[in-house]
Amino acid sequence: MLDLKFIRENPDLIRDALRKRNTEAPLEELLECDRRWRAILTELQSLRGKQKMFSREIGRLKKEGKDASELISQMRSVSQKVRGLEDEERELKKRIEDLLLAIPNIPHETVPVGKDERDNVVVREWGEKPQFDFEPKPHWELAVIHDIVDFERAAKLAGSNFVMFKGLGAKLERALINFMLELHTTKHGYTEIFSPPLLVNRRTMTGTGQLPKLEEDMYRCEVDDLFLIPTAEVPVTNIFAGEII
Repeated sequence: MLDLKFIRENPDLIRDALRKRNTEAPLEELLECDRRWRAILTELQSLRGKQKMFSREIGRLKKEGKDASELISQMRSVSQKVRGLEDEERELKKRIEDLLLAIPNIPHETVPVGKDERDNVVVREWGEKPQFDFEPKPHWELAVIHDIVDFERAAKLAGSNFVMFKGLGAKLERALINFMLELHTTKHGYTEIFSPPLLVNRRTMTGTGQLPKLEEDMYRCEVDDLFLIPTAEVPVTNIFAGEII
C-alpha cells in the first residue's frame, strides 16, 4: 500500500502510473477526502484549544464568584461541534484507509507501457530453442501418454481445469519440492516453514492485497470470518508483519 503522504505530495506521478497500468482507481476521491480530513484535524485542534481556554476561564470566574453562564453556553456549543467533527474525522479516516487499498503500486520505470499482453516486450532470452524434426507435443499430452497425471478423475472430484499427479508424476512433483527446499535452505539462507495456517484472518489477506479487492472471489468461513488462502504466499508473507526484527 502506498503511503498517503507520498500520494499527497506526488498526485501527478500517481495519475501517470494509473494511466500506464490502464487502471481506474479512486485517486481524486482519496485526495479530496484527505484534504477534508486534514482540514477537520486543524479545526479540531483549534476548537479543543478553545475548550481548554473556556474551561480555565469558567473555573476562574466560579472561583471569583462571578457569573460564568455565558462561557458555559459557548463551551457547550464548541463541545457539540467537536463531537460532530470527531465523528466525521473517524468516518473520513476509515474511508481513506479503504481508498488507499484500491490504489495500486507504481510500476518500475523500466516496465514497458502497453494495453495488454500483446504489447509485452521480450527483455532477455536464455539458452537456445531446440529444433525438432517432428511436431512436438504439448506437456499435457506427454503427461497423459506417460500416465503421470489423471485429468478425468480430477474433473470427477472437482470439475474441469483440475489435475492429479500420480505414480512417477507424484514422485517428480515431490522431488521438485524437495529440491527447491534443500537448495534455498542450504545455499541461500532461507528457513523452512511447514504447514502454515490454511485459513487466515482479514488483516492477513489485506496484507498481501487479496482484500478488499478480491473478497467476492475468496472462500470465506462466515462464522470465524476466516479466508481460505489462495497460495502459501499469504501466510508466509505475513509471518513477520507488524514486527521489528
